[in-house]
Amino acid sequence: MLLSLMIAAPGTAQQSKMKEKTLNYDDVRAVSPALEHYTKVLLLEELWKRPGLAPRDRSVVTVAALIARMQTVEMPFHFALALDSGVKPAELSEIITHLAFYSGWANAMSAVAVAKDTFHQRGIGIDQLPPAKDKLLLLNEEAEKQRATQVSNNFGAICPGLVQNTTDLLFRDLWLRPALTPRDRSLVTVSALIAAGQVAQVTYHLNRAMDNGLTQEQASEMLTHLAFYSGWPNAFSALPVVKDVFEKRHKV
Repeated sequence: MLLSLMIAAPGTAQQSKMKEKTLNYDDVRAVSPALEHYTKVLLLEELWKRPGLAPRDRSVVTVAALIARMQTVEMPFHFALALDSGVKPAELSEIITHLAFYSGWANAMSAVAVAKDTFHQRGIGIDQLPPAKDKLLLLNEEAEKQRATQVSNNFGAICPGLVQNTTDLLFRDLWLRPALTPRDRSLVTVSALIAAGQVAQVTYHLNRAMDNGLTQEQASEMLTHLAFYSGWPNAFSALPVVKDVFEKRHKV
């Protein structure tokens, strides 16, 4: 199984023009025999074959982590793997769109630069991608009114623009776009938050993810997977929050 390495083309900006070079196990071994062993055995032969998450879900989690951390080196390999694992082109496109709001526009644009080449290589045209405007999913008016009221009461006087955009752009638009199921959209969001070390937002979004169908086993395995792709400190920093969510949901 090959890894993907992106290197800057001579005389060009690293983010704007890059060419792809194949990196194999011999290349990794020449730099770090231990890393080659861990990559081959722990990552690809063990982690990706654990039963707690389907390969498609692991790809969704990994892609979200890479975009959240703006790690373009691994994006070509994992974008291709995601498509091979059952993630539709429209879903990969929508993951990038979603993470513009949750990881920032620059992160999303870095992903666009890589995905453009992946889509071109596979003959994926704009007809296979979500439209700019689509018929939105039905909104849970009661739950959204409760969320909006709570946020407005807490922060409306501090930053009314952010509070209003959160309601109008995120929860009454982005979250209702049909190109991702609510469960997958939540999986992307929680993965990106943990990968970026944004644990303060995990409580709300993990509860939302589980309300949207993510099981406790899948949430636990997501955290196990993310330790490899965003580092042990980020995974362990999220552990107390995840533990608290699990415990409180069991008490309900």
